[in-house]
Amino acid sequence: MFNLAWTMIAVPLVSAAILLLIGRAGDKWGHLLGCAATFWSFAIGACLFAEMFLDEGKRSVNAKLYEWIGVGPWHVELGLLVDSLSILFVLLITGVGFLIHVYSIGYMAHDERRRRFFAFLNLFVAAMLLLVLADNYLVLFIGWEGVGLASYLLIGFWQHKPSAAAAAKKAFVVNRVGDIGMALAMMTMFATFGSVTFAQVNEGAHGLAGAQGTLFGSGGATATAIGLFLLLAACGKSAQVPLQSWLLDAMEGPTPVSALIHAATMVTAGVYLVTRSHAIYAETPVAAMAVVIVGTVTLLAGAWIGTSKDDIKKALAGSTMSQIGYMMLAAGIGPEAYAFAIFHLITHGFFKANMFLGAGSVMHGMSDDVNMRNYGGLSKFMKVTFLTFAMGYLAIIGVPGFSGSFSKDHIITAAFHFNTVVGVCALIGTLVTAYYMTRMMIMTFGGKRRWVQPTEDNPHGFVERHPHESPAVMTVPLVILAVLSVIGGFALNGFIGHWLAPAVGGHEAHAGAWYEGFISPIGIATLVAVALGVLLGWLVFGRGQDVPTYAPSGNALERAARADLYGDAINDVMVVGPTMGMARGIATIDEKGVDGLVNGTAATVGGLSTQLRRLQTGYVRSYALMMVGGAALVGAVLILGQLA
Repeated sequence: MFNLAWTMIAVPLVSAAILLLIGRAGDKWGHLLGCAATFWSFAIGACLFAEMFLDEGKRSVNAKLYEWIGVGPWHVELGLLVDSLSILFVLLITGVGFLIHVYSIGYMAHDERRRRFFAFLNLFVAAMLLLVLADNYLVLFIGWEGVGLASYLLIGFWQHKPSAAAAAKKAFVVNRVGDIGMALAMMTMFATFGSVTFAQVNEGAHGLAGAQGTLFGSGGATATAIGLFLLLAACGKSAQVPLQSWLLDAMEGPTPVSALIHAATMVTAGVYLVTRSHAIYAETPVAAMAVVIVGTVTLLAGAWIGTSKDDIKKALAGSTMSQIGYMMLAAGIGPEAYAFAIFHLITHGFFKANMFLGAGSVMHGMSDDVNMRNYGGLSKFMKVTFLTFAMGYLAIIGVPGFSGSFSKDHIITAAFHFNTVVGVCALIGTLVTAYYMTRMMIMTFGGKRRWVQPTEDNPHGFVERHPHESPAVMTVPLVILAVLSVIGGFALNGFIGHWLAPAVGGHEAHAGAWYEGFISPIGIATLVAVALGVLLGWLVFGRGQDVPTYAPSGNALERAARADLYGDAINDVMVVGPTMGMARGIATIDEKGVDGLVNGTAATVGGLSTQLRRLQTGYVRSYALMMVGGAALVGAVLILGQLA
């Protein structure tokens, strides 16, 4: 089966090309081809996983396709690495991706460009598969850029909306900043190891900290530089502080896009990159600590943003920031937590796809309204959506037995063992997560119906929406993802540490029995934090009290959360403003200096030529007179010279 691994990328890529080139002739069946292509990749991935599971000798297979670059000592092959780490990503990308494709059949049913939408989805899946299956950083970078292109196309899919077009451009530009880090990391690897293949970089990285005479002087400094460059790249793709500003704006795209980006593809790429580069971070405590700090800051920042967003998709986007922060935190801790980072990434893929698609189902029944203040009491009208969304809610806040409780509790425990301050921050993030997710559940599905309200044009009149359940093509994927949100953690808990050990340097993270995390002191503290968060959310938004249909001014913390912690304002002051000022300065120098010098020289020459041209009268007598005068002048000069 490994000789078919390349088809996992090729089939959705070819499908995307067909759907883009076939024209209107494919409108009736284009969505089916898009779904079939993704299912093919999932089926091949599942077969490869089964073969690897049954035969430990096939836990890492390198499939070389052809030599791509051969210049002097540098050789880069286009090759695929199917190992215990990449195959888990393949199953997540294609499995959850296939469910999102099926859901999109119903969600985009009335969109005139549905065929093109499925082409972009296929392109996204193909690019992400190339990213995780590449056996070297340069091929990974092709997938990395492909994911950036696909996200740009999908976030701005409804480009007739200025906000969607702006959001797509913002995501594209911010991610290019992260790409600078990726490019610098690869250049440093070439200079240090003479290669960018994972195997040779990992081999060369061992003992690098004690080496001398490397690109940055010492081996430790070089390892730190590579680690920080990779972290910059990861921050861009995974929306970690300080490159997080694009993520909430990306909600302008269709809801299936949000689910795909947040659950199975783009934002998981940074965690994959750091985990795949484990040998580098093992040699640089400085860069590893930087990963921990970025993850810790982001998990708190994302949770903070989620507490005050009224847009249901943006509240979930803040949640994604926070949950990816937990994964980055675990990846920075080191070998004892690598498996937990991937464990939480997978469970997060289940429950976050479930909730994003659930949010899309709510929007489908509420005339595309995203404001939770216009919801309320929807549990009676959208029972399947409510029950499936509730499973995701219980999973993300960490109720024992649900998938998130296993993976996140392991990260919190590892954080406390690493550093008490980091552990306390992770615990605070859990409390805040329980609070804002309880807020979301109550505002959307509980309380009084707020979707009968006066209009702005007619304060005394009423507009009544008619919420309804989504069709089966949308609810069936919700049910499957809800089941995975419940059982996913239990199924993977005792398995994932042993499975991932060969891919993360041979270190096996100890997960313990399924119940151990819930009876330990840290586990009990986590449960208390969850309970306090739920209680606080119920006290503020529950108890049958009215939720205003407008957002109150709130305190300074709420205003900061609504403004995305002033991320855009900070970027304007620190980056956009100085860049625009520098551009204006360069334009002024170019206009007044360079152009002034060139134009001034031209004007001077032109003026002199105009004056000299007056001497050219065309009359012979004038020329004869000038010759006589000149001769007389020369004679006078000679005579005066003799007299002197």
